[in-house]
Amino acid sequence: LQEHQRRWPCKQQAEVQQSRIQHLEQVLKRLVERIERLDKERQEIQPEDDDDNVVILQEQLAEIELEAEQVIEGLLTAQNSIKQERSELDESANTLDALRSRHQSIGGRRASLEALQQAALEQDNASGVWLSAKQLADEPRLADNLSVDSGWEIAVETVLGDYLQAVKVDGLSSLVQSLVDFKEGSISLYEAASGSVSASIDGGILLAAKISGDDTNGLVASVYAADDLDAAIALRPQLQAHESVITRDGIWLGPNWLRLARDKDSQQGVLKRQQELEQLGIENKSLEEQITQLEQQRQNYRETLAKDESRRDELQRQQSEVGTQQTIIAASLSALQAKLEQTQARRQALDTELEESCSQMEQEQENVKEARNLLQTALDSMESDSSEREDLLKVRDESRITLDSARQKARHNKDSAHQIAMRYQSLQTQVGSSNDAKTRLQDQSAQLLERREFLAASQAENIAPLDETKASLEERLQMRIGVEDRMAQARRQLEEMDFKVRNFEAARNQAEHQSGEIRTKLEASRIELQTLTVKRKALVDELEQSNFDLEAMLAELAEDVSEAKFIEDLERLANRIARLGAINLAAIDEYQSQAERKHYLDAQNEDLTSALDSLENAIRKIDRETRARFKETFDEINSGLQELFPQVFGGGEAYLELTGEDLLDTGIAIMARPPGKKNSTIHLLSGGEKALTAIALVFAIFKLNPAPFCMLDEVDAPLDDANVARYARMVKAMSETVQFIYISHNKITMEYADQLMGVTMHEPGCSRLVTVDIEEAAELAAM
Repeated sequence: LQEHQRRWPCKQQAEVQQSRIQHLEQVLKRLVERIERLDKERQEIQPEDDDDNVVILQEQLAEIELEAEQVIEGLLTAQNSIKQERSELDESANTLDALRSRHQSIGGRRASLEALQQAALEQDNASGVWLSAKQLADEPRLADNLSVDSGWEIAVETVLGDYLQAVKVDGLSSLVQSLVDFKEGSISLYEAASGSVSASIDGGILLAAKISGDDTNGLVASVYAADDLDAAIALRPQLQAHESVITRDGIWLGPNWLRLARDKDSQQGVLKRQQELEQLGIENKSLEEQITQLEQQRQNYRETLAKDESRRDELQRQQSEVGTQQTIIAASLSALQAKLEQTQARRQALDTELEESCSQMEQEQENVKEARNLLQTALDSMESDSSEREDLLKVRDESRITLDSARQKARHNKDSAHQIAMRYQSLQTQVGSSNDAKTRLQDQSAQLLERREFLAASQAENIAPLDETKASLEERLQMRIGVEDRMAQARRQLEEMDFKVRNFEAARNQAEHQSGEIRTKLEASRIELQTLTVKRKALVDELEQSNFDLEAMLAELAEDVSEAKFIEDLERLANRIARLGAINLAAIDEYQSQAERKHYLDAQNEDLTSALDSLENAIRKIDRETRARFKETFDEINSGLQELFPQVFGGGEAYLELTGEDLLDTGIAIMARPPGKKNSTIHLLSGGEKALTAIALVFAIFKLNPAPFCMLDEVDAPLDDANVARYARMVKAMSETVQFIYISHNKITMEYADQLMGVTMHEPGCSRLVTVDIEEAAELAAM
């Protein structure tokens, strides 16, 4: 070949130009394919769609922000309404407490007055038995049917005296024969009479004119009324022997006698107490109406407050949902904007590559044209040496076939090596992905096992007997306060952890993005190095196989060719290869695995959210029902205590009060003030007062929820006779709804019992039960 090159330089030049033309044509073909592929890729990139999506997301984000502002505004309005309603509830509570205090004070005063009135009008035991036998015990007394002008009460009471206890009867004649049975005590009877009495003294006013109601003319017919003592003395000379005159303040004068009573016996002030009781009854009724209206108003406030609190909770939930949507849309918008920037950058890069490819193609076309001109010149010079050229062409063809075979084999080996390297890298990636998937599956299996154990424990607890569940309900209600505190703290921690997780997720995404870029650059550099190494080796092998002299080849190169230009071309090609990126064959499997994991996590999150909502709703429902039932029971027991305490003590006041604001964890304190005491705590009371207070509280509870029977063990031991009588009367009254079994050594208490059962020891060491029927004993005693 070297000899041929020396003998026929034109032939060598022609072959060189032919090879150059072929190489340039292949380069042109690759450039055309490259330009078509870049143009196709450029047409496939449609940033307009991303622009539209960005505009849509921005509009959605604006709508969500507007909705969030509306939710926040509604939440502030609901909070202000709740604050105002709670303030109104507090004000109404203060007003209600004042009304109840006044109502309680009036109730105590009424109870005291009624007790005094009852004591003043009460007949002795013998009289009461006779009246009961004649069925007159429930008939009205004279004092009950009298209405006296204001200021004349003392005068009327002084004149009538014991007659105020007189029992009204239909006729006295029918009872005359019955008076034979009356052996002991005193009794007064009267019947309504008609007619009027006129004054016999000029200018004198009869006391009967100051009285209205049942006819009392027979009792005060000859009694005149005077405003003061001077007026009474002025009338005295005109009085007959059976006539008298009395002043406003109770000075009673006759023709030759005078009576003045200033003792504080039980008969004094009966009429005045009666009028005060009527006024207190009217005021008490008015207070009860006001309390009822105020309680209804408070109930309306509570219902409105409950609605506003529900609306506030709903708005808070909406705020959380809107915040989540806002975060998701903002993240999507950021991702889409980043994708749009990448798309625009890629489009610009494609435009630059297209421009460079077109410029390079024009340059290669000029080189092809130049090479063809040189080839034509060499062919013209070779026409004289055609025969020898044909022989040499045969030799050249054979050499070329051998060279092409070697080149094809080398190219095949190079492709095989590259495929093996890519296969090895893919297998490494698959192994790493499999290990990661195995770790995730192990974690998921452990979580599922824990979940199964938890569900099994929950199922076992749910299958447990209902009685155990009810028994633990009270304990769980007591634990609820701590659970709420821990839940609030857990929610705050959860919000902080969510915030940290979002920050870590953002940092992780950024780190993954940076690591991906670094891996891409590293892979591109590795491929570039391998490519350059393979190209260098291929070029060296081709030079060695072609028996070309490197120095001669360099000498034949154009003068404007330089190493820097080749390096620039190589760098440009390497950059193009790097932009293709590495091919990850395991990406589809990884995407499917991650998609399944995301679906599983979404389902778990939905289950947890649903369970949390159900738990919170159940807690709120239990709290509302507990507060309502506790408040209702507390108010009823407090009302019963305020009613019973004055009856037990003959006055005073007592009430229950809450020690805290929250009805679920508040305590209850009892305040009791008997008549004449200003104690600040119940511990300052005596043993008997404490016992009576406890009796009033127990009976108030029994009025709310009566039991079949109640046992009282020597409750009357620390009480005096008066309090024992009150205690016995209350037990007697309550015995209509509750059966009482009480142990007592007090005779007064025993008198009120229906059945007496005593234990006696007739003989030493031998006890015997003795039963006495009080009604049968009374009948035997009457016989």
